[in-house]
Amino acid sequence: MDYRKLGPSGTVVTAYCLGTMTFGAEADEAASHKLLDDYFAWGGNFIDTADVYSAGKSEEIIGRWLKARPTEARQAIVATKGRFPMGNGPNDIGLSRRHLGQALDDSLRRLGLEQIDLYQMHAWDALTPIEETLRFLDDAVSSGKIAYYGFSNYVGWHIAKASEIAKARGYTRPVTLQPQYSLLARDIELEIVAACQDAGMGLLPWSPLGGGWLTGKYKRDQMPTGATRLGENPNRGSESYAPRNAQERTWAIIGTVEEIAKARGVSMAQVALAWTAAQPAVTSVILGARTPEQLADNLGAMKVELSNGEMAKLNEVSAPQPMDYPYGKGGTNQRHRKIEGGR
Repeated sequence: MDYRKLGPSGTVVTAYCLGTMTFGAEADEAASHKLLDDYFAWGGNFIDTADVYSAGKSEEIIGRWLKARPTEARQAIVATKGRFPMGNGPNDIGLSRRHLGQALDDSLRRLGLEQIDLYQMHAWDALTPIEETLRFLDDAVSSGKIAYYGFSNYVGWHIAKASEIAKARGYTRPVTLQPQYSLLARDIELEIVAACQDAGMGLLPWSPLGGGWLTGKYKRDQMPTGATRLGENPNRGSESYAPRNAQERTWAIIGTVEEIAKARGVSMAQVALAWTAAQPAVTSVILGARTPEQLADNLGAMKVELSNGEMAKLNEVSAPQPMDYPYGKGGTNQRHRKIEGGR
């Protein structure tokens, strides 16, 4: 395993993190524990979950595994999240001190831990002042309930505002952002990556295989079926079949990934994951495998180091396509200048 620092912190994690959104839903407890066993046997040490995954069941399954595996538990870096509804009341959601206080205690109980290594705000909360959230997180670090905190699904101004307020107030600062990021979804490069780099934060990409698209399992002229995410729900969020299937860019990217994979004798998933792991500011790539076979194939990406030529091909075919202003050439040209001056 390739080891990397957790953002600017001194804690070390593996370059591939085991995501556990499937635990308690698509994978029962026995299957989930098998995935954890295999992941740690490969040398992994980083687990990502959330309170909302299977309404707390994912955390409970991980907690029982940690209790039964004290040797592995000692090495495990555990990340979870809070923010989304864990009840029907108006205070059972959000980033208020009240909700996060309850959510954090519940996560600690389900996981069977005295301290969570990385506590992440699962999404922005427009109703709660950011100062309230940041003060709660600073208090949680001071009390020993969490070691570090980070964000998920924040945009550029959220990151900049939170980081600068924490700095100005003398609060503990965030260490990571967990965004969607893959060859199919690169728009975070337009501003979010730069905001994280400016704040010194690392990236923990989720959906690095684009919901399975980059594995080659979906076909242009065939609606997904069977035991896959889109087979079970073709309209699933940003990964949904019809909109992506209609884009020429989608199939150009998939074709290039397939070409490189065949030439190397590796899987398409390994090529796509190796590209994501090589991007600037990436700390660890979150893998969402359902089966031991999928996990083994995904972890095979550790052995794939793409050449400069292969990276260039993938970068070119998957480049974000913003309008001219403010993120296209017309806007970016205004934000730079030649050191020697002139136009």
